[in-house]
Amino acid sequence: MKTSEFDFDLPAELIAQEPPGERGGARLLHLARRTGAVEHSTVSALPGFLHPGDLLVVNNTRVFPARLLGRRVPSGGAVECVLLSREEGVGWPTNLEGPQGEGVGGSSGGVGKYLPTPFSEVWECLVHPGQKLKPGARMVFEGTPPLNAEILERRGFGRRLVRLWTVDRTPIDQAVDAIGHVPLPPYIKREDRASDRERYQTIFADRRGSIAAPTAGLHFTPALVAALGARGVGIAEITLHVGYGTFQPVRTDDIERHTIESEPFDISESTASSINRALDEGRRVVAVGTTTTRTLEASAREHGGRVRAGAGATSLFIYPGFDFQIVGGLLTNFHLPRSSLLMLVSAFAGREHVLAAYREAVRQRYRFYSYGDAMLIS
Repeated sequence: MKTSEFDFDLPAELIAQEPPGERGGARLLHLARRTGAVEHSTVSALPGFLHPGDLLVVNNTRVFPARLLGRRVPSGGAVECVLLSREEGVGWPTNLEGPQGEGVGGSSGGVGKYLPTPFSEVWECLVHPGQKLKPGARMVFEGTPPLNAEILERRGFGRRLVRLWTVDRTPIDQAVDAIGHVPLPPYIKREDRASDRERYQTIFADRRGSIAAPTAGLHFTPALVAALGARGVGIAEITLHVGYGTFQPVRTDDIERHTIESEPFDISESTASSINRALDEGRRVVAVGTTTTRTLEASAREHGGRVRAGAGATSLFIYPGFDFQIVGGLLTNFHLPRSSLLMLVSAFAGREHVLAAYREAVRQRYRFYSYGDAMLIS
């Protein structure tokens, strides 16, 4: 299939720049998976679209403030760094010298085979301005405490391997949480605000590790969860830490040639048991979001149509022709033209049905993407 087959006209003003006035206040478009019929409603009415015995599966990952703003050392030029993934098992001696000699002596000497410590880690990052920041370049991100950084090596598509450390031995996670910014998606054309730390986080967020929210979960409130329980709808949790791949454009003409970066996931024993029991009993599993969908279907592909507990990673790219083994319903936000997420939704409900529903959503002025409205396919 061609990437151009997943295009549609999306007015820029429909890409939501702000969350709804209150959590849970978004609109809901219901798409009948088999017929393509569309119904307009609100997220608060979600329980009425589900059946007693349905099992909702949500992603409990937590977004961390991965966007760091600082300056080059010694020039003082502005620099931006988005933390993508920690390089496990890579570190350097603990006598590392800071960017202005404020350490206890010694030289970093490139990537070492030392175990990282809580106050000295190596990360793959997106760095701007990347062309000016070559291996050996130093940066500092001011705050309490300041976070120091050095470029170790260049990687493709603007990525760099970056060494981070704190001179006072504050743990890196603690320093990042103190001075970092919420990494709002690039299509939100404003700076992050303090309120985004709460609004760009689901009520299920528990396990730190994502640079983007599993946005379908942003619509849930304690009141909605209670209403779902009263309806007889269960809720189970998985973890998939969302990486930069969720924003990666499909750069190939043939979608089969596109690849998605691997992302780590974890499925608990209780969640695996709940999902497999629902399948055995003929009850529907409804995935909240594309991240949950990919996690469940990746596990099923590896384990004969069953969900198995444990940690892993997946680069599963779902596009039309995919055989869904677990997911029988999907709650998701509206996605951008030509995106891998739109291809996943089209695989689930049919490309023609989905694009027709999207055209209707545009006519009805639904809000798109992370802070936008929701779509239930069942």
